[in-house]
This record gives sequence, structure tokens and C-alpha cells, in this order.
Amino acid sequence: MCKVFTALFPEKWVQKFPLWGNLGERPFLKRLDIYLIKKFLGTFFLSLALILSIAIVIDITEKLDGFYRTQAPLKAIVFDYYVHFVPYYGLMFSQLFVFISVIFFTSKLANNSEIIAMWSSGMSYNRFLRPYLISATIIAVLSFWLGGYVIPPANEIRLDFENKYVKRFKTENVFNVQLEVEPGIIAYIERFEESRKTGYRFSMEKFEGKALVSRLTAQTVRWDSAYQWRIENYFIRQFEGMRETIMQGEQLDTVIMMQPVDFFLTAQQSSEMTNPELKSYLERQRKRGVGSIQAFENEYHKRFASSAAAFILTLMGVFLTAKKRKGGMGIHLGIGLLLSALYVLFSTISTSFAVNGSMSPLLAAWLPNIVYTMLGILIYLRTRK
Repeated sequence: MCKVFTALFPEKWVQKFPLWGNLGERPFLKRLDIYLIKKFLGTFFLSLALILSIAIVIDITEKLDGFYRTQAPLKAIVFDYYVHFVPYYGLMFSQLFVFISVIFFTSKLANNSEIIAMWSSGMSYNRFLRPYLISATIIAVLSFWLGGYVIPPANEIRLDFENKYVKRFKTENVFNVQLEVEPGIIAYIERFEESRKTGYRFSMEKFEGKALVSRLTAQTVRWDSAYQWRIENYFIRQFEGMRETIMQGEQLDTVIMMQPVDFFLTAQQSSEMTNPELKSYLERQRKRGVGSIQAFENEYHKRFASSAAAFILTLMGVFLTAKKRKGGMGIHLGIGLLLSALYVLFSTISTSFAVNGSMSPLLAAWLPNIVYTMLGILIYLRTRK
């Protein structure tokens, strides 16, 4: 372990950042570090397991009538829904319980005078923070990996179950689809049926600047595979100045840079995409000029902000509870619950502003972290003394 950290952090870096200690001369993790890490992670996972158990019981109570009415199989309920329900909601609650866990066990250490004993032995405040930062790193990396790569495929199974047995939110038909398939090329479908992969009253217009140069209309358009489409009963008008050329036919196979999945994606389905898929989707939609992608942008930025929140809330929890106060653990937990509730409320409000287009999704995702970072710095400057 020592050699690994020595390779990652050269001696000149260690001297500039004494928080990490002298990695080359002594073990990076001491018994005290391991003790605090176990306390942190143990409290975090135990509290998360307890709240998820309660959430499952409440969810079963709410959906039991729906399961019975739709005759959902027990195997599907357990393995398709609740097996994937646990990691999704566990990740959702993780930042909240990072904060509460830190406050709970750190205030307990402070009330037992264990922190005073550490500082009396010559341990600096920055050195005291090391095991907390290590634990926060573990949680942040785990949250980012689960939220960006593992949970999205599981969400697809869970949402398919909800759509089939709980409440139908996916539709098989869409109306008035319009998007920019390529720069200057606008496609429009009056109605598209998912079951038949067929669109009706299709048109595609090509512009050069603001001038219309061609317009294709057709009774039906059928999706074949990838970006291959079959246009039936089509009529093409091409414009060259004052001249107009007309072509028509019964069938035309062509490439159009769109797929049926582009017509049916909803904001709720953004949680089904992994980070690379979500990034690729956003880039493709921006090129097409689609404006209603705020929910997808917010989901993408929120995954990074949520991982960073593990560090911010951990340090803020330490700053609040490392000092022994009158009232003991109750005061600390009360403050922690209040700040946790405000953080969740702040995140919800900023997300709503982002989805409505009133705020940049990037700013909305990071704004709670920015505010709590500033608040944490103020508390740190006060408690460090």
C-alpha cells in the first residue's frame, strides 16, 4: 500500500500537501485510520440498509393492489423490480446518508472525548481528516461507477416492469414528430406507430441558409434497420431559383439519420442510459437542434455532481460535529437532518428550474454543491481554531 501511494504521490507533492502525510517513511493507513474508516463505512451502509428496508415495505404497501390487479408474477416482482429497486434508490439516498452517517459517528466520538484524545496526542486537524477523505473517495467512486454504468441497464428492466404492471407511461404511437436529422434537413411525421415501425404523412425539407431547395412528401415511411428507411408513394419538389423540378414514385429506399427510438424517449428514460450513451445522445440531439433535452442534460451533470457531493457533505459533517457541544448528539443530529433536508430541497428546486429551461442544467446540478462548499468553508474556518 505504501509503495503504491508513494508512486502516485511524489515526495515534493506530499510536502506541499501535509494532509496525506509522509508516504515514504511510514504506513499510509494506521490503526486509527482503519478504525475511523470502518466506523464511517459501517454506519453508512447500515443506515442505508435500514432506510431501504423501510422504503421497500412502503413501496410494497402502495403497489400491492396494482400487482394483484395486473397479476404480476412473483418472480418478476422480486427479480425484475425489487432487485433493481434497491440499487437505484440506494444511490438516490447515498448523499443524504453520507452526511447523516458522518454526523452520527463523529458526534459520538466527540461526546466520548475520543477526538480530544487524538488531538492531545499531537494529531493535526488536517491529519484527522484523512480517513474521512479516504472513505468519501470510496463512496464517490462506487456511486459514480454504479450510477453511470451499472444501474442504468438495471433501470431499463425496472421501468419496463413498472410500465407493464404498475402504471403505463410508454406509448406505442407518437404524433407530430419534427427534428433536424442533419444540418439544414428537417423531417416531420404526423403519426408514427411503434408496433409497425411505420410513419404516416411524412415530409422532409432541405434548406441552404434560409432558402428551401427541396421538399419530399410521402404517404408512409417504414423503418428497416439502422438508418435505412423505405419511403412509399413519394413526391419530390426541387427548387432552383424560379425553376421547379417534380419527381414522384411508388417506393424509394434511402438513408435518413434518425431511428424510431428517437421518437419515444421520455425524460424518465434518461436514467436507463449509461454515461457514454447519454453523452452520445446529447451530442446527437444538439446537432439536430432539438431543444427539449434539459432533463437528459440534468441527469448527465447530476451524476458527476452527486459523486463530488460525497466529499463536500463528508467534510461539512466533520466540521459541524468534531467539536463537543452542549446537548450532545441530539443537537448534531438535528442540525444534520435540517441541512440534509435543505440539500435535498435545494437539489429538487434547481432540477425543476433546469427542466423548465430557466437555468442551465450544468449550474442546476452543481449549485447545491457550490452553496454547501461555501458554507462548509465558513464552518471550517470557525471550527479549525
